[in-house]
Amino acid sequence: MPHARANGITIEYESHGPEDGDAILLIMGMGGQLTQWPLGLIELLAAKGFRVIRYDARDVGLSEKMDAAGLPDMEAVATAVAQGDPAPVAYHLDDMAADAVGLLDALNVRKAHIVGASMGGMVAQLVAADHPDHVLSLTSIMSTTANPDLPAASQELTEQFTRTPPDPHEDPEGFVDHMLSHWRLTRSPAYPVDEGFVRAQFAADVERSTYPAGPARHYAAIVAAPDRRPKLRTITAPTLVLHGEHDPLIPPVCGRDTADSIPGAEFRLIPGMGHDLPPQLSGLLADAIEEVARRARAAEAGGAPSAYRRTFRASGPAADGTRRAPGSGS
Repeated sequence: MPHARANGITIEYESHGPEDGDAILLIMGMGGQLTQWPLGLIELLAAKGFRVIRYDARDVGLSEKMDAAGLPDMEAVATAVAQGDPAPVAYHLDDMAADAVGLLDALNVRKAHIVGASMGGMVAQLVAADHPDHVLSLTSIMSTTANPDLPAASQELTEQFTRTPPDPHEDPEGFVDHMLSHWRLTRSPAYPVDEGFVRAQFAADVERSTYPAGPARHYAAIVAAPDRRPKLRTITAPTLVLHGEHDPLIPPVCGRDTADSIPGAEFRLIPGMGHDLPPQLSGLLADAIEEVARRARAAEAGGAPSAYRRTFRASGPAADGTRRAPGSGS
């Protein structure tokens, strides 16, 4: 696959769809390789005429690793954050946002629709806030604002996600089992996926790249991140916030807080969705991303104003996008 120099590091990426189409940049979550974006979603977006770019973030997949940084001292990071001191982390989410913008520059993409999931949503938010000249629209999926008053994941999930996994080089099957245990706790209850299929995907990811230190440094960057709400209030790009109604890792109120913090953002709650991207939702996600992209292009062309608020709650497992009155509960 191709790679590019971006923000001083090497980034592995893929590009799908017509080269002259509006670009969509997909940013995956903590420790996630580009392969975790469903291929069906990419194919649907490409069929709509978009150039879809997905990439491995720094420290994961086939992108450059920050080996010299070592493993983070999470106790020291947490203590620094609690005391309001600079946290001892290898890099910040802002650096990862600069990576994304650097990749667009390397690919000669002047502006793109920025789509991020989980930690990738946090990075996407920072791209939209700090690099508005590169952004056509923003879609933040199952993400949050770092508002300290928001609820956290359950103790069970926190312990599971901070547990040291088996060494993937010595025990690849055990490492895949560890990944499956994460998925079982966060999968979408209304959209079952065959576990054998998921295991095969995880096994392919392990074969493609195994680097546990990267996700650990990603996690440190998340913990060290300050409240993004002041920055989110400066975003002017048309914004869509998607969140699963049954997300146990980042509760739905976090998605609503994200939308409430961005002027004119649209919030859509998806029943039956957890903290994953099941293939059954690829059509809904592709249509939603296309909708906010069209709104962005209309705004650029001097059409309808981009700043307006709509609250959606998709209805039932089919998630047909039925609208509710603005301000109505989730």
